[in-house]
Amino acid sequence: MSRRALRRLRGEQRGQEPLGPDALQFVLLDDDDAEEEGPKQGSGGRRPGGAGKEGVRVNNRFELINIEDLEDDLVVNGERSECTLPDAVSSGNKGRAQCGKPETKQDEDVAKAGFPEQENGLEDIDRILERIEDSSGFSHPGPPPLNSRKHVLYVEHRHLNPDTELKRYFGARAVLGEQRPRQRQRVYPKCTWLTTPKSTWPRYSKPGLSMRLLESKKGLSFFAFEHSEEYQQAQHKFLVAVESMEPNNIVVLLQTSPYHVDSLLQLSDACRFQEDQEMARDLIERALYSMECAFHPLFSLTSGTCRLDYRRPENRSFYLALYKQMSFLEKRGCPRTALEYCKLILSLEPDEDPLCMLLLIDHLALRARNYEYLIRLFQEWEAHRNLSQLPNFAFSVPLAYFLLSQQTDLPEHELTSARQQASLLIQQALTMFPGALMPLLEYCSVRPDAAVSNHRFFGPDAEISQPPALSQLVSLYLGRSHFLWKEPAIMSWLEENVREVLQSVDSGDPAVEACENRRKVLYQRAPRNIHRHVILSEIKEAVAALPSDVTTQSVMGFDPLPPLDTIYSYVRPERLSPVSHGNTIALFFRSLLPNYTTEGERLEEGVARGPNRNQGLNRLMLAVRDMMANFHFNDQEVPREDNPEGEGDWD
Repeated sequence: MSRRALRRLRGEQRGQEPLGPDALQFVLLDDDDAEEEGPKQGSGGRRPGGAGKEGVRVNNRFELINIEDLEDDLVVNGERSECTLPDAVSSGNKGRAQCGKPETKQDEDVAKAGFPEQENGLEDIDRILERIEDSSGFSHPGPPPLNSRKHVLYVEHRHLNPDTELKRYFGARAVLGEQRPRQRQRVYPKCTWLTTPKSTWPRYSKPGLSMRLLESKKGLSFFAFEHSEEYQQAQHKFLVAVESMEPNNIVVLLQTSPYHVDSLLQLSDACRFQEDQEMARDLIERALYSMECAFHPLFSLTSGTCRLDYRRPENRSFYLALYKQMSFLEKRGCPRTALEYCKLILSLEPDEDPLCMLLLIDHLALRARNYEYLIRLFQEWEAHRNLSQLPNFAFSVPLAYFLLSQQTDLPEHELTSARQQASLLIQQALTMFPGALMPLLEYCSVRPDAAVSNHRFFGPDAEISQPPALSQLVSLYLGRSHFLWKEPAIMSWLEENVREVLQSVDSGDPAVEACENRRKVLYQRAPRNIHRHVILSEIKEAVAALPSDVTTQSVMGFDPLPPLDTIYSYVRPERLSPVSHGNTIALFFRSLLPNYTTEGERLEEGVARGPNRNQGLNRLMLAVRDMMANFHFNDQEVPREDNPEGEGDWD
C-alpha cells in the first residue's frame, strides 16, 4: 500500500457526504480534466481529492489502494509501459484497469510536485543516514542482496528447528500432538530460533550477559559477548566449583544463577556421562536460550556476515553450546537440522574455523542426503581451502557424486557425468591416502582380495608409514563415517576403482610419487583446532591418536584447549586460601583429601559447603587407613617371589 493511497483514502473519509444510490461508483480522471469535470460531479460521483486516471471506473473505493500500488510499480523513469496488468494482480478489476498511453510531460511534473515537503524530507533523511553510516564505518549486517543470498554458508531459520525435519519423517500430528496444549501455558514471550523455551525452566531474568558490535568492515560485522560485573562474579564462583571437582557445587551455583552458560555446559557433560541424555540436552537448550536472549539487534544467524572471535572466552560458550546441540540433534536422528547448525558454527569464523567444522560438514551432508550442497561447497572452496587435502572430503565428495548418480529422477547425461566424476575423484583419493583403504574395509567387515591386501601400495606398510597427523585424520573420518560405505553397490564401485589405482601404480604413474612426497610435507603436525575437534568428537580411535603433549593437559568441557593467543576482557582475581600458607600437616591433609578444611578456613561465597566436620574427619581417617594398608615394606636383599630378577637399579 502506497502512502499516497492512504492519504487519498483519509482525505475521502474527512470529506465524506451522505451516499446516494450511485455513490460507490467513481470515475477517475486525469489531473488536466479535473477542473472541467469538477462542476459536473454530484454527491454520488464525487472524485477523491487528487486521485484517479482516465478510463478507470471503480465500484469499490478500496480498489484505489491496489490501483495506486500498480501505478507506482508501472511508472519507470516517468514513463508508463504499454502492457495490461497481470492477471494475478488485476483479477478484481479485470477489463477495467489497463495501462493507458504514456504520461505527458505535464503529468510527470504534476506527479513530481505532489507533496513536495514530505517526499523531499524523506529523501534528505535517507541521505543523512547514508552519510552518517559512511563516516562511522558501521553498516547494517542484514541479509545480503537477493542475487547472492543463497551463498554456501546461508542458514535457513526453518531448518534450525528439529520439528521441521521430524514432521517430514513422522507427520505434524505425531510431532505436535503433545506440544499444542503446552503452548497455551507458555510464559516466555520472546521468540527465539535456536530453541523453544519450556515451562519447566526457571523464570528467565537477565543474567548479565550481553552482546556488542565491535566494528564493521568489508561487509562483515564483528560482535562479542560481554559479562557484567554480576556475571563475572558468577563466573569466578563457577571456576572455583570446577576446581573442587564436585558437580554439586555447580548445582548450587545454578540455583542462584539459573542461566549461567558455562555452568549449564559443564553440568550437561556431567549428566551425559551419567547416561542422563534428556537432562543433558535440556541444559544445552537452556544455555542457547540464555545466549540468544543476549543477541545484539543487528546480529543475524542467517546472513553469514556476522563474526565472533573465538579468542575471546566470552564467545567460546556460544560455539560449544551450538556444537553440543548439533551432536544431540545428530544422535536424535535429525541430520538436516544438525547440518544447519554446522553451517552456522562455520559461518561465525570461517577462515580460522576454531572447532574445525570442515571435518564434520561432509558427514552431515551425506547423512542428510544433501549431495548437491556438499558438491557445491567442494567446488567453491577447493581453490582457496584445498579441501581435497582432507581425507574426509577426498572420500566423501566422490561418494556424494556416486550416490547422486544412483538417483533415477535425473537426466541420463547427468547421471553419466556424475558417475565419471565419482570414479575420477575416488581414484585420486586412494592415490593420495592409500592407508585408509584397509581400515575402511575392516570397519565394513569386508575381506579384501589377496592381490590388494598383499600389494605394497595398499598393504600394512601404507598405514604404518603415514605421518601421525594424517593417521589421526583418517581415524577420525573412518570412526565417524565408515557405515556410509557398507552398501553393496558402493563396495562394488570401490572395488573397480581400487583395481584401476593398482594398474596406475604398477605402470609407474608419476602422480603416485607426487602424492607420496606431498604426504610427507603437509601432515607433519596437526593444528590446535583439529585437536580441539577430536576432543569434542569423542571418537575413541581419533582420541587415541592424539599426541602426548595434548593428552597430558587438563581439558575442561567448558573450554577445551583454549587458544594460545586468548584475548581477555577481565582477569580472574587471585584466590588466596589460608591453607596455601598453612603448616605442613594441613598441606599433607589437603594432598590426601582436597575437600579438607582447617578450623579457620572458609569456603568462598556461593560454593556448596562440603560435608560437616565429623564427616570430613571420617573421610580423612578412611583415606589414611587406605594409604597405610597399601604400604609394602620390601627387603632389598631378598628378591620378591613374583619378580625373581629384583626391582632393578635406580641409576
